Amino acid sequence: MTNKKLEKMTYEEAVLKLEETVSRLEDTEIPLEESLSSFQEGIALSRYCREKLAEIEYRVEYLLKEEQEALNITGSDPDSSDVDEEGL
Repeated sequence: MTNKKLEKMTYEEAVLKLEETVSRLEDTEIPLEESLSSFQEGIALSRYCREKLAEIEYRVEYLLKEEQEALNITGSDPDSSDVDEEGL
C-alpha cells in the first residue's frame, strides 16, 4: 500500500482495512508471499493509525490548553463555586 493511498484514507477506513488484513493473515491457507505482503500492508496501516491518533491527541491537548488559558485570562476558575465559604 502506497503512502498516497494511506493519506487519502480516513482513520476509520484504515482501521477497517487493518482488520481485513489481520483476518487475511489469520487464514492459514494463503501462500507465504501473500502472507508477507499482507504483513507489510498491516505494518503500514498500523503505523498510519498510530500517527493519526497521535495527531488527534495533540490537537485535543492543544485545544484544552487553549481553553484553560482563556479561562485564566478572564479570571474564571472552573473549580471554584460562586458561593462564598463564609456564607455557608
